[in-house]
Amino acid sequence: MIIRALKLPSSALAKKFKIDHTNRPKDNSAAETEKAQVLDNYRKASFTKRHLLTLTSTFLLLLGGAFSFYLLQPQFEEMNLSRMNTLSGMILLFVSGFLLLFRLSFLAFITRLFFRYKPVSSVTDEKLPTCTVIVPAYNEGKQVYDTLISLTNSLYPEEKLQLIAIDDGSKDNTWDWMQKAKDLLGDRVSIYQQPVNQGKRHALYRGFNLATGEVFITVDSDSIVEKDTLRNLVSPFVTNEECGAVAGNVRVLNNEKAIIPRMLNVSFVFSFEFIRSAQSVLGSVLCTPGALAAYRRKAVMNCLPEWISQTFMGQPTDIGEDRAMTNMILKQGYHVLFQRNAYVLTNIPEKFSSLHKMFTRWERSNVRENLMMTKFAFKPFRTGSRTGTRLLLLNQWMHMLTAYPLFLIMIVLLVLHPVLFISSTLLSILIFSSLPAFFYAKKYNMAEAFWAYSYSIFYTFSLFWITPYAMATANRRGWLTRELPVKKQAA
Repeated sequence: MIIRALKLPSSALAKKFKIDHTNRPKDNSAAETEKAQVLDNYRKASFTKRHLLTLTSTFLLLLGGAFSFYLLQPQFEEMNLSRMNTLSGMILLFVSGFLLLFRLSFLAFITRLFFRYKPVSSVTDEKLPTCTVIVPAYNEGKQVYDTLISLTNSLYPEEKLQLIAIDDGSKDNTWDWMQKAKDLLGDRVSIYQQPVNQGKRHALYRGFNLATGEVFITVDSDSIVEKDTLRNLVSPFVTNEECGAVAGNVRVLNNEKAIIPRMLNVSFVFSFEFIRSAQSVLGSVLCTPGALAAYRRKAVMNCLPEWISQTFMGQPTDIGEDRAMTNMILKQGYHVLFQRNAYVLTNIPEKFSSLHKMFTRWERSNVRENLMMTKFAFKPFRTGSRTGTRLLLLNQWMHMLTAYPLFLIMIVLLVLHPVLFISSTLLSILIFSSLPAFFYAKKYNMAEAFWAYSYSIFYTFSLFWITPYAMATANRRGWLTRELPVKKQAA
C-alpha cells in the first residue's frame, strides 16, 4: 500500500496519514477530531503555468545545447587536436578521461549493489524494541505540533514508545505549540525547554540522557512520519545484531510551495533510494539524516561523550551532528543500514538564499567527517569485508580533491571558449540527468521526474561553488539558516 501511495507527489503523501482511532479516548472526541485534521492541511502538488514554463524552458535549453554541440563538432575537434600537441593539454585529456572512467565504474558498482538491496520487513509487536523518539525544535512554530501528532499516530505499541520534545531556546512560539501538544497528548509526550539556544547537538544530547528506550530515534521538528515508519525503521535492530544505526527515507513535504523543493524532491529520491540503498548493502550508509534516524542505545552511549565534545581545528563542532554520530557508530564496528520503507516528509528551503546556506553547512560537515572517517576506515574497524566502505570513502575524497581543479578548468573554458563550454555542459546534463529522472519515473511519477533536468541546470550554474567554498571555510561555525525570519502562528 505504501508504494502505491507514493506514486503521488510528496505532499499528497501527507493525505495518507490517517489517525488510528483504535485506542482513542471516549471523552476526548473533539481533540481527536482536531488530530485527524492536522495532516490534511497539506495540499496535493499540481502543475501550474509557472511549472510548465520552467520545464519547457529547461528542455529548450538542453536541446539547444545538444544541437549546438552537434553544429560545433569541427571546433571541438580542432580544440582537442590542439590540446594533444601540448603537455598540459595531454595531461588535461588524461585526467578528464580518468575521472570519467572512475565515475562510470563507481556508478556501475553502486548500481550492482542497488539491485541487491531489500528493506527489512516490520517485525511483530512482540519483537519490537522499546524506543525513544527525540524531537529537537528551534523556531518551528506550529510545525512542531504537527510533527508530534504524526508521531503519536504511529502504528507502534504505545507502551513501548517514549516521545521527548525539546525546545532549543526558540525565539518564536514553538514552546506554546509544544505545550498545546502536551495538553492534547498528555503522558504520551514529555516536553523540555533549554534555557538558551545551545544548538541541535546539545538538544539531542539532553534527549539521549533522558531516553529510556533500547533504540533512540531522532526526528526533525519540521517533519511528518508515515504511520508505519517507526516500526519499519527499528526492525533491522531486531533482525541484525550488528546493526548500530538506521537511516530513514526522506522526501520533501513542502514541494507544492515553490520550485526549489519540487526539484529537490526528485533529487532526494535518487540520493536516498538509489545511493543509500547501495550503501546499505555494504552496511555503510555514510550519513543517517537528521530528519529521521534510529540508533542502538549501546552504540550511542559508547560515543556520547566524544560526540558532544567534538571539536574541529580547536573549536567546538556545532554542525553535522548526524554525520558525526554515523561515523562514530561505524568506527565501533557496527553496520549502518537504510530502510526504504521508513518514510518521512520534511520541509526544505524554498528560497535560494536559504538553500545555499544549507548546502554549505552540509558540505562543511562532509569535509570534516571525511577526515574523521579516514582515520579509521583503513584500519580493521570491523570484522568482515571493509573494501566497499573504503570505496565509498574514496569516492567522497575524489569529489573533494577534484573540486578546485574542475572549478578552475570551468572558469578557464568559460572565458576562452564560452559557447563550446556551455553547449557541452548542457549536453552532459541532458545525458547524465536521465538516470535520476528515469529512476524517479520508474518508481513514482513520470511528470515529476522531469524536474531532475531542471535541478541539474540549477545546481550546475548556481551552486557549483558550494564544495570549493565549503572546503576553504570548513573551520567556520554556525548553522547559517537558524536566524532567518520565521513565520509565527498563534497557538
